[in-house]
Order: sequence, then C-alpha cells, then structure tokens
Amino acid sequence: MSSSASASADSLLHHRSFVAFWLARTGSSFGFQMLSIVVSWQIYATTGRALDLGLIGMAQFLPSVALALPAGHMADQYDRRRIVLFGQVVEWLAVIMLAALTLLHFVDEIIILGLVFLMSVAKAIEAPALQSMVPALVPPSMLARATAATSVSSEAAMIAGPALGGLLYVAGAGMVYLVTGLLYLVSMVMVGLLRYEQSPPRREPASFSTLFAGVRFIRARPDVLGVISLDLFAVLLGGATALMPIFAKDILHTGPWGLGLLRGAPAVGALLMGFWLSRRSLEHRVGMIMFGAVAGFGIATLVFALSTVLWLSLVALFALGAFDMISMVIRGALVQLDTPDEMRGRVNAVNSIFVNTSNQLGEFESGMLAAWLGAVPAAALGGIGTLLVVGLWMAWFPNLRRRQRLDNEAGFKEGAADTL
Repeated sequence: MSSSASASADSLLHHRSFVAFWLARTGSSFGFQMLSIVVSWQIYATTGRALDLGLIGMAQFLPSVALALPAGHMADQYDRRRIVLFGQVVEWLAVIMLAALTLLHFVDEIIILGLVFLMSVAKAIEAPALQSMVPALVPPSMLARATAATSVSSEAAMIAGPALGGLLYVAGAGMVYLVTGLLYLVSMVMVGLLRYEQSPPRREPASFSTLFAGVRFIRARPDVLGVISLDLFAVLLGGATALMPIFAKDILHTGPWGLGLLRGAPAVGALLMGFWLSRRSLEHRVGMIMFGAVAGFGIATLVFALSTVLWLSLVALFALGAFDMISMVIRGALVQLDTPDEMRGRVNAVNSIFVNTSNQLGEFESGMLAAWLGAVPAAALGGIGTLLVVGLWMAWFPNLRRRQRLDNEAGFKEGAADTL
C-alpha cells in the first residue's frame, strides 16, 4: 500500500472512530439531561421539599470532586475504553432500576437519591478516561474541531434534553427512564464498537505521589498552568448567569418566559459557535484568540450587567456563550496536546476539579456579592474582574500569549510578540 493510501486509510479510521465516540457522547449527554428533569420533578412531586432538590445536586457534586484524582490515576493505569464502558454500564443499570421501580410504583426519594449517587460515582470514574480518549481518535490538527464537535453535542443536549424529558413526562416518569435507558444503551454499544489505541499503561500502585502527579505536571508546564488557571478565575468571576432570576424580575421586568429566554441565550450562542468551530481549523495566533475570547466574555458580562432592556441582555448573553465556546475549545485542545498520553487522565482529573469547583464557587460568589452590593454591581464587578484577569495572565504567561498553534511542536516563536 502506498504511503498516501495508508495516510488516507488512517484518516478514515480516525474519522470512523470519532463518529462512534461522538454518537456515544451525544447519547449519554441527552440521556443525562433528560434524567435531570425527571429525577428532580419526581422527587419534588413525591416529597414537596426543596431540600431534596439540593440533595440531588450534592449527590452529584461530592463524587465528582472526591473521586477525581483516583479516577485520573485509573485512567492512566488501565484501558480507558473499558473504564468508560464500565461506567456507562453502571449508569444504564441504575436507569433501568429507576424505570422498573417507577413502573412498579415502588420508588421513594431515598431510592432515587441512592441511584443518583451511584450514577454520579460511575460518571466520576468514567470522566477522566472519557476526556483523555479524544486525542487518540483524531490527528492533532483536528483536535480543536473534534473538541468543538463534542461541545456542540453537549450544548444541544443542554438545550433540547430537558425539553424532551419534559414532553415525555406527560406519559409518565417511567417512559422518560425507558427512553433514557435506550440512549445509554446506544452509547454503550458505540463505546463497545470503538477502536481505540492507547499507549501501553505503566502500572504503578496508587500513592500520594501518583495521585498528585497531575498537579505537579501542571505546575511544571507554564502553558498548561496558564490555561487551567485562566479558566478557573474567569469562571469564578464571570458567574453573573446565576443572577438571571433577579435580572429578569427586578431589572428587565419580564416573567418566566423572559427568564427562559435569558437562560437559553448563552447555550444558543455556544451551540452556533461550536458548529462553526467544528468546521474550521484554528491554525494561527491561538494564544491571542483565546485571551481575546475570554476578554469578550468579560465585556459581554459587563453589558449584561448594565442592560435594562431584554433584547440587549439576550444579545449580551448570546455573545457570552459564543466567546466562552471559543476559549473552551482552545483551552481544551491546548491541555490535551501539551500533555503526554500517559498523564492525560490525571491532568484531566485536576482540570475537572477546577472546573466543577469554579462553577459552584462562581455562583456562590455572585450570590454573595449580589446580597451585599446588589445584582448590577455584582455582575459588573464580575465582568471587570474577568478583564483584569485577562490582562494579568497575558503579562504573567507571555509564552501562552505568543503561542501561534495548538500543537506544541510549533507552539510559539521566540520574539513573535511584535507580530501580534
């Protein structure tokens, strides 16, 4: 076989593998979003206690943080495809149990919360391995497009999944669980059929050193540290979306329908930008594009904070989602490409801790500032803080600012700052 024919075959294999992976991610993402609706509605309809809704979030949050580092270690020690398949099998069994118990009218809040916790444990174990698989499925030049494509499926699931789950709930909670189980089954089959080649894992017993190897790796790589810390502080400061109910009611003087539009605008912006990025390659000035996107996120937050009309707020939130998608795609690709395969599980685990924590703390920070200063000053300070972080990070991480390409071999040129 000629070298060109071999390259073409390899490209086709990469493409088929990624399509199977994308279908698996899409199925599980839609299933999870539908599940979030039916679980919260079913528990509240059963107990009428708002506390139980908070317990759902806690049942999901605790495993994602507590198990992240051990799961990252596992992802670098064992076959990642099998880890993902194990996690999805456990999640599928939990959904089937929810469906059966609901149809048999033998379900209560303790059982639901217990099965949600079981699914959250499985997802926490699965997550680092799942995130680490993409670089082996596509060539490095296509990684940003692949990241955008998987983000598109996640955004589409966030938009359409809850609506689909709500519509199916008309036929009963059991019907939603059955359809969710079918989606997870599709995801399992796609993962099972996936052809995935992983570097032979170097088996090491779990220890403090191996569990925290991802932290040491990030600290030793300025570009990776800059990308992850930029994401942490930008999300932490840019949590104005948590204040949407206040803006909708007290500032924009709209009702629940307006709040729905406000909540959907960032997802629509991210979805459309994700479609665009999945069809284009980012080949030049990726560092400045990333910083520009985070700055755009801060400006959009500031416009949203100061807006007093619904249409301008929607435009600002649409732009906020689009800018966030650009920076997320670049950040994700940079972390994956700058991390050797044998470390990706542990690095992705640390990154996921930062992301989960910053999302939760960002909402808490916005709520506390709003309680002290009011919603508008709190959101405005978040936007200004994001712009300040961008300026500081551009000064503290000059190599990242100068970076031209996503792949590290041609990452940035010395002295390239003058050409930007």
